[in-house]
Amino acid sequence: MEIAKDILYVGVNDHHIDLFEGQYTVPDGMSYNSYVIKDEKTAVMDTVDANFTKEWLYNIGRALDGTKPDYLIIQHMEPDHSANIYNFMKEYPDTTIVANAKTFAIMENFFRDMELEGKKLTVASGDTLSLGKHELTFVFAPMVHWPEVMVTYDSTDKVLFSADAFGKFGTPDVQDGWDDEARRYYIGIVGKYGAQAQKLLKVAAGLDIEIICPLHGPVLKENLAHYIEKYNIWSSYGVETEGVMIAYTSVYGNTRKAVEVLEAKLKEKKCPNVVVCDLARVDMSEAVANAFRYGKIVLATTTYNADIFPYMREFIEHLTERNFQNRTIGLIENGSWASMAGKVMTEMLSKSKNITWLENSTKIMSSLSKENEEQLERMAEELCQEYVAQSDESADKNDLTALFKIGYGLYVVTSNDGTRDNGLIVNTVTQLTDNPNRVAVGINKANYSHDVIKKTGVLNVNCLSVEAPFSVFENFGFQSGRDVDKFADWKKLRSDNGLLFLPKYINAFMSLKVEQYLDLGSHGFFICSVTEARVMSDKETMTYTYYQKNVKPKPQTEGKKGFVCKICGYVYEGDVLPDDFICPLCKHGVADFEPIV
Repeated sequence: MEIAKDILYVGVNDHHIDLFEGQYTVPDGMSYNSYVIKDEKTAVMDTVDANFTKEWLYNIGRALDGTKPDYLIIQHMEPDHSANIYNFMKEYPDTTIVANAKTFAIMENFFRDMELEGKKLTVASGDTLSLGKHELTFVFAPMVHWPEVMVTYDSTDKVLFSADAFGKFGTPDVQDGWDDEARRYYIGIVGKYGAQAQKLLKVAAGLDIEIICPLHGPVLKENLAHYIEKYNIWSSYGVETEGVMIAYTSVYGNTRKAVEVLEAKLKEKKCPNVVVCDLARVDMSEAVANAFRYGKIVLATTTYNADIFPYMREFIEHLTERNFQNRTIGLIENGSWASMAGKVMTEMLSKSKNITWLENSTKIMSSLSKENEEQLERMAEELCQEYVAQSDESADKNDLTALFKIGYGLYVVTSNDGTRDNGLIVNTVTQLTDNPNRVAVGINKANYSHDVIKKTGVLNVNCLSVEAPFSVFENFGFQSGRDVDKFADWKKLRSDNGLLFLPKYINAFMSLKVEQYLDLGSHGFFICSVTEARVMSDKETMTYTYYQKNVKPKPQTEGKKGFVCKICGYVYEGDVLPDDFICPLCKHGVADFEPIV
């Protein structure tokens, strides 16, 4: 199969395998991908599983069409990709193997009788190899998902040979979609190494990529932004799909009945997605992938031998092993005489980062009681609070407790210039009076939103919660609405005034109408009446202090002399910071800079 003019696919499909890596069910088989780049010099990219030696060597021979390979490039030493290195070298003994030092060390352990003297080309990260027209660059990607992994970029055809990244379960000849099996593959195999995958994505962002050639699954040529977006969500432990995942075990059916009641209540309240997994029967890797997919999860199980039911323990261990974080969790426990399940589950997840526990839980004693029904109702209300508030039909649009979310926090102010939606980060929002309700918003005149709001007289204030990641501040704070569409990749939800409000990362928003404008020099102060107010959740408001301590990345000041912006971490190098200097990222002045020490 031709990938590009000079690049051919020579991989194989395995339809006999039932368990990948001895644990993951693969009903649609598995592909082991290998590629040939034909140029003045010819390179073969990786080998395949040991069960397919003859088929792979036959594919290689057809692709080479009488020529001999110059290089065998090994990106990953896991046996499903490297098992045929020795067989290849027996067939083509004049080939040079290209790999990094760690790869060669592992290779010697697998092939103790293979003589490589004079047949090794050891590369470092960033090194290049010219095949003629094709210039290959090697980029190390340690722990995605073995320590020796590297990827290869061909700048001629703009191809990223991505090793195990962007792979999936299944074979290309089975049309089963990409997302579900790629998610299950990523979470199961690479999920623990999100930070390392993020580093690889940052490298990939600087490359002009038109084709991705992974070692498993299909070659990706279209809509690459979709695959990269998914990988970014998965590797940053973000929420991929709104909704609630319920994972449960049940011995005699009473815990299952509680789950069914909760499921029905969630659907009644228009929860966008409800996924229920019986851990004794569902494929465990699918259940784990769902837990990482959805933002809210309910764990329901029984006390068992003063612990929890084994399938639930296994499930939680899978989560914590893969750095489960950034989720809202609710608990349903059942104990006929000694309820321990809730305590055990809480302790097992105690080291997981950024877990928000539901205020409402349910404790069953043998069978459902009337009190349990009420507890499940409160759980459903709490889980669906933001979904209800997002809906025009069900939202309480006059919930003035939204004003209680105002503090010395951080907010996204949204507006529209008549052609495009816009938003910016502000930290000056104040409730002035409560009869009538008046709110003041201060905005720097240098910001585009200042002019838009002064002209239109309407705005929305979105109260950011502690769930908001740094990417929100990068999007709304470090670029101008004059130049970019800040809502290009966001779900569009509008309040009654026609302006957008954020679909996530907020605990409330208020729609405001400008009643008075005060010119305060560098800033304009908009004094406004409240026309709509919705509470989205009970999550804490993002304060300036919380942002500084927990969200903003630490500035890279090592070895530098100058000043650093306390808002965004921008570093100004120089002995003197000009009095009129404005941070090019967050647009704050010298008052928000401090010397590098």
